[in-house]
Amino acid sequence: MRLIIRFIGSAMVVSVLAAVIPGISISGFGSALFLVVVLTILNLLVKPILVLLTIPVTLLTFGLFLLVINAVIILMASGVVVGFRVDGFVPALLFSLANSAISYLLSLADN
Repeated sequence: MRLIIRFIGSAMVVSVLAAVIPGISISGFGSALFLVVVLTILNLLVKPILVLLTIPVTLLTFGLFLLVINAVIILMASGVVVGFRVDGFVPALLFSLANSAISYLLSLADN
């Protein structure tokens, strides 16, 4: 039950961010729910591979390259989720930063 509540909360956050950040659009709450599922899968399967492949660059940038990886994950998700559109790298980066910050704050409130 707790997992379902988290997915619904994340979908609400995604919907609000899509309304606030220019260059990001989502067609409805169903697409937002599907986006959350796709992002979860990409973060579990693809992100560790990308992090492993980019360790030298990540170390040279003191971890800031992880922001680029997060934006790439968002761009990948926009290619999979039909109702989700991202107009470029900068909106993906802003979406990723805002989504991570809000998710972190919500996780603090959850504990």
